[in-house]
Amino acid sequence: MNSSLAILGSTGSIGTQTLDVVRKHRDRFCVRSLTTNRNVDLLERQINEFEPEAVVIQNEQAAEEGSRRFGNQTTVLCGEDACVDVVTKDEVDIVMSAMVGFAGLRPTIEAARAGKQIALANKETLVVAGHLINKAIAESKATLLPVDSEHSAVFQSLVGEEISSLTKIILTASGGPFRQKPIEEFDQITPERALKHPNWEMGAKITIDSATMMNKGLEVIEASRLFHLDAEKITVVVHPESIIHSMVLFTDGSIKAQLSLPDMRMPIRYALGWPERIAGEFEQLDLAAVGSLNFEKPDMSRFPCLGLAYESLERDGTAPTILNAANEIAVSAFLEKRIGFTDIPRLITEGLENIPIVDYPSLQDIFDTDKRTREFVRSYVPEDSS
Repeated sequence: MNSSLAILGSTGSIGTQTLDVVRKHRDRFCVRSLTTNRNVDLLERQINEFEPEAVVIQNEQAAEEGSRRFGNQTTVLCGEDACVDVVTKDEVDIVMSAMVGFAGLRPTIEAARAGKQIALANKETLVVAGHLINKAIAESKATLLPVDSEHSAVFQSLVGEEISSLTKIILTASGGPFRQKPIEEFDQITPERALKHPNWEMGAKITIDSATMMNKGLEVIEASRLFHLDAEKITVVVHPESIIHSMVLFTDGSIKAQLSLPDMRMPIRYALGWPERIAGEFEQLDLAAVGSLNFEKPDMSRFPCLGLAYESLERDGTAPTILNAANEIAVSAFLEKRIGFTDIPRLITEGLENIPIVDYPSLQDIFDTDKRTREFVRSYVPEDSS
């Protein structure tokens, strides 16, 4: 029997790779609904191939265009409420949460409340509202499976283990494109250069986050929410080859790790197929060809965003919400060449120092803090790059 999928963010990097997996396993999966922000051209190709019953286009103007172009092939919906509707349908078995940033929060939390199996690639959801997501999952008996390669590696390493025997999670980081670049040259970094990741193929926002190591900082917070650990039990080690995706240290001193070539379709396939492993065509890891695996401590002076994430996790409440919102605005401004690379942590720091933190936030508190932070940080961003 096929599992029915709703894919939030089907035209993004994770979304398209999810459809790569579905394409090779038509006997196991069918696509019920797809969503995009505004990429009507790619969405139309996906509709022609996978024949979903409904699609959601977030941008109103793009939705009108989509209705004209393929409204006779599928139901075309618009907006956040429509995203919630398609992921909570009784017929949907698995929700791939792959929307970028804060926008994925409400559809994901509603999928959790509806008791769905959620393959989570949207780390920001857990970063800003992990306590609410975990509460919804506990009450509805939903299943949450991590798609980030690092958290998938930890999840796989913990299969068959007692959580009480876990001493520490060790998240690996590639170090991005600027691991060895002189820090005094960071103010010369351009978006074009920052988008050239040495190992992974990802969307623009997450690629910039990798270059600043904010991505790893968000993953530290996500790991805390997923595995119910304090900050001091989650460490980061730079591993330039991106072969070991993360490790778990146990009370007896042993370490378990998950290794593979850097290909996001592997954790996607694991999350979609769980508790089974789906056999598939993939390039196998040849350790002899790799030759050596290297590790080093992250340089917090070079990558202050990682330190800001740890500070936010320790402060908790809406601090991670402020961190995430400020980062999203700063990254967008950097990609638009309105600020420099080193302005990203500076703007995040301004947000954390000036926006009040709510200690035990409701969902409304989170939305209000997110809005307030974005407005505040935007006030520090020049109107244009001139």
